[in-house]
Amino acid sequence: MTHPPMSPTEKALAINLDDSRYGTFAEIGAGQEVVRWFYQVGAAAGTIAKSISAYDMTVSDAIYGESPRYVSRDRLEAILEREQDLNVERLQPVRGQSSALFTFADTVQARSYRGNNECHGWMGVRFQAVPRDEPSQIVLHVRMLDVENRAQQEALGVVGVNLLYGACFLYHQPKELVESLLDGLHRDRIEIDLIEFSGIAFRAVDNRVMSLRLVQLGLSGAAMFAADGRVLQPSEVLRKRPVLVERGRFRPVTRINLDMIDSAERQIGTSSDDGEPVKLMEITMHSLRAAGDPDDGRVDLNDFIARAEALGSTGNVVLISDYFQYYRLAEYLRRYTDRAISIVLGVPSMRELFKEHHYEDLDGGVLESFGRLFKSDIRLYVYPTLDAEGNVEGFLEAAPDDHLRHLHAYLVERGMLISIDDYSKELMAIRSPDVLRGIQLATPDWEVHVTDAVADLVKSKRLFGYGRSTR
Repeated sequence: MTHPPMSPTEKALAINLDDSRYGTFAEIGAGQEVVRWFYQVGAAAGTIAKSISAYDMTVSDAIYGESPRYVSRDRLEAILEREQDLNVERLQPVRGQSSALFTFADTVQARSYRGNNECHGWMGVRFQAVPRDEPSQIVLHVRMLDVENRAQQEALGVVGVNLLYGACFLYHQPKELVESLLDGLHRDRIEIDLIEFSGIAFRAVDNRVMSLRLVQLGLSGAAMFAADGRVLQPSEVLRKRPVLVERGRFRPVTRINLDMIDSAERQIGTSSDDGEPVKLMEITMHSLRAAGDPDDGRVDLNDFIARAEALGSTGNVVLISDYFQYYRLAEYLRRYTDRAISIVLGVPSMRELFKEHHYEDLDGGVLESFGRLFKSDIRLYVYPTLDAEGNVEGFLEAAPDDHLRHLHAYLVERGMLISIDDYSKELMAIRSPDVLRGIQLATPDWEVHVTDAVADLVKSKRLFGYGRSTR
């Protein structure tokens, strides 16, 4: 039988009554909302060595060093490192045999008096899993969605209690730890768009999988990581940058996938003064579930890692999103940047974009979806395909059903739907299912359709079931 999650009060008290946990709370901004729970429930002397709020910037700089931004990962890391070093220096000689030391920290910007600021923050815990252990760490970035300052502070406090409880009691079960982060909260109050595990207790954790869990659980609509697998916070990557994103299955990423985004980038470069765009290769949860268990929609983690590894070898940033409709993807990106957003897609995807059954949840149907998609400097760049006879078919020849042709023509005339002119007809013959089949059969012909780096990675790590099939 599944038991209901513990309340923040129960979790805080469980930590206070655990004689093996002892440490520091350091919180900047939004009040000391996490440590307050531990004072309120009683027995706080068993847990709290120190509680500090270096709220003044001058004081904060004097303790943790200067920082260009106070609500930032750099500031959080400085707090965690400084306070945990002090814990080890001061407390380990006298409590080291019996106490696993920790530092909980957050730096947060809640709703201001004027009410026009971004409401977000960084939160983390650096801790010893057992007494005298090497340090382990969990870092989160949160977005607070309540409209009132007090409600935001309350939600932040609950997340902090959940995080510290997870570090104390669930560190050996990172999947369950992630699932517990919003215990006691509705998902419309807090979004967690980054989580990163590091240190000795998490040496076997793949943070890309943990990022995927955030999206699967609805804790975030999307997660982002770099080519080397490091998790990224979207606003730090996208802020004041133009964005170019290609949506695909990338199973595996092929030369035509790369030519599509590179061709769009070259074309945009002749007409934009915003600078070099951030290039994102996006995989939707819809695509990942489709390749997983057909009975319950579970994601095949080996398949996910294979796609991520292959995409990483191309040097591009990877975005995992739960935004099947394009307008929802555009709205997500617009949250982080005020510069141009360009989406590159092929003719088959453009046809799918005009299918009205995708928008049955909108009162305005397909018209509302396009209105929301193109409301602020969004452009779709369409890469041609080959028709059944092997001829190049562009986005004009592939217009949608008759009753939507005027909408299609309007978008073309307004420059919202743009043809990619610099394309490779030779690469259009590449089909990802054929490449995947070649990989699984370990035939040599598939390698010419991917980059050398992707081919070497697939063979060395046996990705995508390399050599699995016998016929």
